[in-house]
Amino acid sequence: MGSRGLDELKLMEGARWEANRGNIRISRDNEDNCDSHLVSDLLQLAFDSSSEFSSSHSPGFAKLNRRDGAGGWSPLESNKYQWLQMDLGERTEVTAVATQGRYGSSDWVTHYLLMFSDTGRNWKQYRQEDSIWAFVGNSNADTVVHHKLQHSIKARFLRFVPLDWNSNGRIGMRVEIYGCSYKSDVADFDGKSSIFYRFNQKSLTTVKDVISLKFKTMQSDGVVLHGEGQWGDYITLELKKGKLSLEISLGDATLQTINGHSSVILGSLLDDQHWHYVAVERNKKQVNFTVDADTQHFRTKGEFDVLDIDYELSFGGIPVPGKSVTFLRKNFHGCIENLYYNGVNIIDLAKRRKPQIHIVGNVTFSCTEPRIVPVTFMTSSSYLLLPGTNQMNELSVSFQFRTWNKDGLLLYNELHKASGALQIHLSDGKLKVTVHKSTRSQADITTGTNLNDGQWHAVHLSTRRNRVSVKLNGEAASTAHATMPMQMYSGSSYYFGGCPRSVIDAGCSNTIGAFQGCMRLFSIDNQPANLILVQQGLQGNFSDIQLDLCGIMDRCLPNYCEHGGECSQSWSTFYCDCTGTGYTGATCHNSRYKQSCETYKHTGNTSGFFSIDPDGSGPQGPLLVYCNMTEDRTWTIIQHNNTKETKLHGSPSHAEPFSMSFNYSANMEQLQTMINSAEHCEQEIAYHCKNSRLLNTPGGTPFTWWIGRTNEKQTYWGGSSPGVQKCVCGLEGSCLDTKYHCNCDADRDEWTSDKGLLSHKDHLPVTQIIIGDINKTGSEATYKLGPLRCHGDGNYWNAASFNTESSYLHFPTFHGELSADISFFFKTTASSGVFLENLGIKDFIRIELNSPMEVLFSFDVGNGPSEVIAKSSTHLNNNQWHYVRAERNIKEASLQVDHLPKKAQEAPDDGHIHLQLNSQLFVGGTASRQKGFLGCIRSLQLNGVTLDLEERAKMTPGVKPGCPGHCSSYGNLCHNGGRCIEKYNGYSCDCGHSAYDGPFCKKEVSAILEAGTSLIYNFHESYGIGKNVSTHLSAIYSDMTLSRENIEFSFRTTHTPSVLLYADSYHQEFMAAVLCSNGSLQIRYKLDNNKDTDIFSIDGMKLANGQLHSVKIDREGRDVYVQIDQLPTLRFNLSSGTDTEFNGMRSLILGKIVDSTGLDKELLKANMWGFIGCLSTVRFNGIVPLKAALRHPSTALVTVKGHLAESKCGISGSAGSRAITTTHPLADHPGAIEEGKLQTNAIRSDSAVIGGVIAVVIFVVLCVVAVMGRLLYRHKGTYRTNETKGAEYAENADTTLKNNANYQDSISEGKKEYFI
Repeated sequence: MGSRGLDELKLMEGARWEANRGNIRISRDNEDNCDSHLVSDLLQLAFDSSSEFSSSHSPGFAKLNRRDGAGGWSPLESNKYQWLQMDLGERTEVTAVATQGRYGSSDWVTHYLLMFSDTGRNWKQYRQEDSIWAFVGNSNADTVVHHKLQHSIKARFLRFVPLDWNSNGRIGMRVEIYGCSYKSDVADFDGKSSIFYRFNQKSLTTVKDVISLKFKTMQSDGVVLHGEGQWGDYITLELKKGKLSLEISLGDATLQTINGHSSVILGSLLDDQHWHYVAVERNKKQVNFTVDADTQHFRTKGEFDVLDIDYELSFGGIPVPGKSVTFLRKNFHGCIENLYYNGVNIIDLAKRRKPQIHIVGNVTFSCTEPRIVPVTFMTSSSYLLLPGTNQMNELSVSFQFRTWNKDGLLLYNELHKASGALQIHLSDGKLKVTVHKSTRSQADITTGTNLNDGQWHAVHLSTRRNRVSVKLNGEAASTAHATMPMQMYSGSSYYFGGCPRSVIDAGCSNTIGAFQGCMRLFSIDNQPANLILVQQGLQGNFSDIQLDLCGIMDRCLPNYCEHGGECSQSWSTFYCDCTGTGYTGATCHNSRYKQSCETYKHTGNTSGFFSIDPDGSGPQGPLLVYCNMTEDRTWTIIQHNNTKETKLHGSPSHAEPFSMSFNYSANMEQLQTMINSAEHCEQEIAYHCKNSRLLNTPGGTPFTWWIGRTNEKQTYWGGSSPGVQKCVCGLEGSCLDTKYHCNCDADRDEWTSDKGLLSHKDHLPVTQIIIGDINKTGSEATYKLGPLRCHGDGNYWNAASFNTESSYLHFPTFHGELSADISFFFKTTASSGVFLENLGIKDFIRIELNSPMEVLFSFDVGNGPSEVIAKSSTHLNNNQWHYVRAERNIKEASLQVDHLPKKAQEAPDDGHIHLQLNSQLFVGGTASRQKGFLGCIRSLQLNGVTLDLEERAKMTPGVKPGCPGHCSSYGNLCHNGGRCIEKYNGYSCDCGHSAYDGPFCKKEVSAILEAGTSLIYNFHESYGIGKNVSTHLSAIYSDMTLSRENIEFSFRTTHTPSVLLYADSYHQEFMAAVLCSNGSLQIRYKLDNNKDTDIFSIDGMKLANGQLHSVKIDREGRDVYVQIDQLPTLRFNLSSGTDTEFNGMRSLILGKIVDSTGLDKELLKANMWGFIGCLSTVRFNGIVPLKAALRHPSTALVTVKGHLAESKCGISGSAGSRAITTTHPLADHPGAIEEGKLQTNAIRSDSAVIGGVIAVVIFVVLCVVAVMGRLLYRHKGTYRTNETKGAEYAENADTTLKNNANYQDSISEGKKEYFI
């Protein structure tokens, strides 16, 4: 709602206060003090009950904390037909109740209902949260249980109806009622009368109106209020078939009243002879219309915002001739209470005979209450037996009924001496009368249609001799007749609604099914039936009925069918027709469509048009888009109404700028939701110009601008960013005229253009372009706006990993009171754990992995805990992604796991329906920190809203953002240079270029080297040439040149001096990492034969201490960086003038240098024993010699002399700072995990295999071409390439060095990265 709407609402609130400020003050005082004891001072005559066990158990002894008589009330029998009633003497406001059991006994009530009435007849059940409210009673005889009513009751009579009681005792009650006196002004209209409120002037014009009242009636139609003006303005409040219609028009400039007409209908079954509250609040065009607890907000149509009423407002009808012919309708017949119009108490003025009030007809100021006793037939075993006169040749029966069911028995009468039977029933909403003898039908009458509409319908049946007549709703036109071939004589028993189930009683037979609904006004042989005698057991019989109330309810009000689903109902439930809505499910809650193109792609679809529903089950509908899945990225494309180039010709007559609006195939709310969930959106905008300027740069007022969804003026152009008034050429400094920031701003007499991509998501899409500089002779322009394009789905991949059982994420309370759908993916190796939980005071909702093969959805909405279980035939803790969707609405709860059949459980009839939660939502755990989930949860959506697990995980200990399996977002989960390979529903890590191993490239590859052990990695062997290479070929391959090195390794030793690592070339150049006699590290470089060796010593650290130490050496030209363990990085420089290229690489050696020719004295000393100890995770520019020797010992690349044995020395208990206990996110329990034993969740797709084979073939061809080229041309130079794809085995040096440009590892925080 815009600011104008908010201002109007504020004004309306002020109007409401002004109009009712006196009442509000009184009501507030009453609310603070309306808690007086109402029962304690009542006389015994004010009490009544269904029965009493004895005179000492009479209802008069049912006063709280009293011990009179037997200490309370107990009925003769303890069953569901008992009740305790109080007459408060006058209408009273009741705010609370309290109960006790019968004193000193085992008699108490554990649950009860409250009913109220103004007359002691036609009772109404107290409802709360859209359901009949069952109060919790007592658990012993003496404790007082107090309940404050959520909504106060205004009534004279109050009745307690026990539902359950102590199983070891009887019904026993003592009660108290709390409240205060209730005063009101009442007017009674007889259907021919009305009250007129006349204005002081001829016409009354109002900007704001507030009308409030209460009414009660038995009539389904009648005008409650009406006013109209000569300019077509009017306001009417009218009952139509038990619903209240508000019709209002503020007029229209065209003088066509229909253009300004607005109509809203609220409420249902309002003709039940109970009080209903109505309020109409208008501020200009904004209207709030309230009936009881339902409020609808709407804006009136038309151009005007004032209401002009001539002369007067009428209440109760329009009896005066000359009024609009559209109001030839029934007057209101019933009572109106506390009628206020703009703060004026209309009934009070009428009672005091004020001159502005004119009364027509008979209006009295007390409410006449008809003495009607309705009956509710609740179940399939309900029936009411009323007696009649036997053997009469004339039969007359009448009654009224209302129901939602299409079928059901209304009346059955066995004729005298079993000569036949008379039957009235509903069949498909039609009334049918059947007279049959034995099994043969003698007469059939059908009349009426759609009689299951919830309205009261009157039936009058009469027979005389052999003629049968039936009249429906008192209308002569509906009267139907039939003639029998025999004369009929009435039987003595009239069964209404059904038949007894006892086979002994053969006087009733029902093949139709029981009637469920209400009946009233029974008359047999022209004598009204006395239902009070039936209730007292003195006449007739009954079963499973409620006497003295009609319990019908409109289950389609409010309409729980979502997204425009059409509601229909029966007596006990409702149904939703979701046809054409795009949604499915019991309440049309679930979208038929995926939420994004990304989701369609991952379900195997190809490019095409798709309907997507970005907010899932949320309020916004689906939209049609084009999904382009041919690129690496999946693009969502939405067109608008003008994607072609549009040419404009300038003219001095164009005084106003040209404006073009763009309409998309979706509304702005849908587009906003889609854009917000995308990772990137863009829209190309182009402006071709000739003598037409664009942004008027630099510094001028733009001639052309555009407007996006924020409805704000944007003065930047494609390729630029908000606030930067430049085009692409201005940013790049490449404009045709560098004095301007856009090509078009040069205003040249030649065609040029400025175009680019708009990619600031908050401003997209473009909704309007305004072009200004086309008012000159000769100016021309062409504009084009491309479609909106977005890629990525941040919702689908949003995930978190839960590493310990006590870790969880918490979010605000989940609000799914009436409909709650929860969906997510999970994967785990744990056998159980809670996915999510949200608690209320008593209510809760929880989804958990109950066992390796079972998911449990449990909840409580006040009807007791419910569970839905989905069982799988395979294990769900198999480290594979599994999909879960749980839904709970007021009709059912369901659970689906993967593609298994959905499990569903129906909600109880007339139970509590509101899920009331108040705690935080816990994801991955519980408030008690028990039964936490270990593993990954992805794409968690609640009612279509995706929870940002990643963002919350960043600030939560024990939880990490992301989940293994999705390289597009989580490629960094492949550690230590491992390369993520995307797979269907997961990923794998290619550790070929990593010095580590294991599924996540985190397992250190380590080996023990003994004295004299030597590991030689031969660079030239990677070319496929044998060791006996000719001098000629050696010369060719000696041209391999490095300008930088990235070296990493870890070691543990106690022996000094030692050679840790040595690399040499065909040109007697080398580098070495040496452990000196004092345990310090020394880096030696000799890259120039004409200069001395550069020696860099890191003193002060004794590294031969038996602990694990890591070393990183990075050289970029003359700069050499060295980092030991996690200490700050040290920087050294090669000597000035030194050649910075490592020419003709030959070999890399770990341990003893076998060929010691050319080694200086210090190196010879260190090389005496080589290296004795443990080496781990050795990497040299992506080459991993130790791993090659251990994993592929037969390869020609590596030569091992002496003993080399793989060891776990890198992760032993003495591993120093590198020894870390790992808690794996998918483990059954937290603890140290050897990752080499874990399996990645990788399913290799066929396409990935084919792509890999193709890449290998291409690479081999390229290698052959390169080798042949070198052989032919013998070209010497530096080997550099940006090739990203290599062979599967990274120890191949040529491949390794080619790929090394893309292998990046951070040296330390805040330090640059260096590459070959």
